[in-house]
Amino acid sequence: MRELSVPALYDVPPDGNLTDLIRRNAVEYPDRAVLARKVGGRWQDVTAAAFLAEVRAAAKGLIASGVGPGDRVALMSRTRYEWTLLDFAIWSAGAVSVPVYETSSAEQVEWIIGDSGAVACVVETEAHQAVVEDVRERLPLLKNLWQIDAGAVEKLAAAGTDVTDAQVDERSTKADADSLATIVYTSGTTGRPKGCVLTHRNFLAECGNTIARNKPLFSEGASLLLFLPLAHVIARVVEVGAMMAPIKVGHVSDIKNVTGELASFRPTFLLGVPRVFEKVYNSARAQARASGKGRIFDLAADTAIEYSAALETTSGPGLLLRLRHKAFDRLVFSKLRAVLGGRASYAISGGAPLGERLGHFYRGLGFTVLEGYGLAESCAATTLNPHDRQKIGTVGLPLPCSTLRIAEDGEVLLRGEHLFTGYWNNEEATAEAFSEGWFHTGDLGSLDEEGYLKITGRKKEIIVTAGGKNVAPAVIEDRIRANALVAECMVVGDGKPFVGALVTIDEEFLPRWAAQNGKPEGTSVAELRDDPELLAEIQRAVDEGNAAVSRAEAVRKFRILDVQFTEDSGHLTPSLKLKRNVVLRDFADEIEAIYAP
Repeated sequence: MRELSVPALYDVPPDGNLTDLIRRNAVEYPDRAVLARKVGGRWQDVTAAAFLAEVRAAAKGLIASGVGPGDRVALMSRTRYEWTLLDFAIWSAGAVSVPVYETSSAEQVEWIIGDSGAVACVVETEAHQAVVEDVRERLPLLKNLWQIDAGAVEKLAAAGTDVTDAQVDERSTKADADSLATIVYTSGTTGRPKGCVLTHRNFLAECGNTIARNKPLFSEGASLLLFLPLAHVIARVVEVGAMMAPIKVGHVSDIKNVTGELASFRPTFLLGVPRVFEKVYNSARAQARASGKGRIFDLAADTAIEYSAALETTSGPGLLLRLRHKAFDRLVFSKLRAVLGGRASYAISGGAPLGERLGHFYRGLGFTVLEGYGLAESCAATTLNPHDRQKIGTVGLPLPCSTLRIAEDGEVLLRGEHLFTGYWNNEEATAEAFSEGWFHTGDLGSLDEEGYLKITGRKKEIIVTAGGKNVAPAVIEDRIRANALVAECMVVGDGKPFVGALVTIDEEFLPRWAAQNGKPEGTSVAELRDDPELLAEIQRAVDEGNAAVSRAEAVRKFRILDVQFTEDSGHLTPSLKLKRNVVLRDFADEIEAIYAP
């Protein structure tokens, strides 16, 4: 199959916009909890009526401060209740929100605020405010700057006391479906970030069709705990989708606190990236081994995987497998579900491949991870595994309202109501991205006979060895990264005689591994990078990766680095993608060592 079009299940009102959602909720479900926030260490529900009142108060402050219809307002904060509040307040003031990652450098902040022409900015902390203040003299359009930790919400409410509800309602209804809603800047693995122009229609089409296709995830009583950055489009879409449903949303600012908050909030489904689900699995396995129950865990994991795989056969799981699964459900699976809050049965995952083994493991324990695929340009997901027709190992079917085509060279092309309208202030990049109405994603993939998409790599990341072999790094990198000891892996070998890899070690799991293998406490990666046992463990991870590719594509040599690839180091984007050009530059000597005679 080379092309598949799926008709819409949801019709976007031509005069509708995102503020309609919160006004409708306040009228139809005034007492329903649509959000929850932490107050005094406890979750406190926020009703639809109360949320609308808070949004209106903040919107009044924006209007009183001179923010006009269509003006851009930057928002720089971790994931927290105030982000969602201010996002809807900006829209309610008739303005356009411009998310900024809270980890952004001064140079990035200056570029995004300056390029978008933002007239106001809300930051979270004193440190964020200092970053903006440092570049403010080069941002002549920026008139207002508020800080959440210094009472931004309260100050806006106080500033807007003379603005009437009618004025806010007039502003709120000014935008129609094709009006600009937000400018989402790509995290940028190379060069300066480009601003994706997303309309109210894009969000409404994306969310409306996702909910219509996966109603059980968004049914009454459902809840979601958000911990991914709201500056990333996937979290933003889920924020909007939750309001559209509506279901209750909680926020977690620090991913290190997720486990504890899952237990207290008890969501029914989650949004995550593969690394989160890998960490949960690896942590559970490491704890089982440390307590002498490693063999039981491994048997349980194998049973979950076998059980999930059997669900895809015509006969289903046999009697003995069902009995074994039931026994391990009591011993192991129920405890893992408790770690996820005890109520969650679904998750949506994107950003990178989850891997078939992990997908089967989670479904086998009663927690289905639905993989999807999309970009900022497609307003997050453009494909998603349906809850009732999941095909593990794929990123699902095109969403209703979208069309997907595989070009002759294997590139994934897109059309649909959810697709962005172009790049802000960048006609050249927009023209390059579209051809005959099709958006060129830069990703390589294939459609199977049922229309499910598999992503095999990115065109710009294809490595061509000296022997002329084309290698897509993502397949083998994801397999190697599944090992608990591996933090990051980057395949190299462009123009070289064979494929190699740079590997960084997960600092969280290294102490456990070191203790289990008799290494002195506190031993660093630098002291262990040439250790035979560590090399053997990483070789096992590489062998796992090599099993997924041909011999010519297999990693023949690797180097363990004694550093971490992080956003702060400049080697990862805020969405945790490798900046390959930066890694190639900074670790050129290590790469040359791989190919040294």
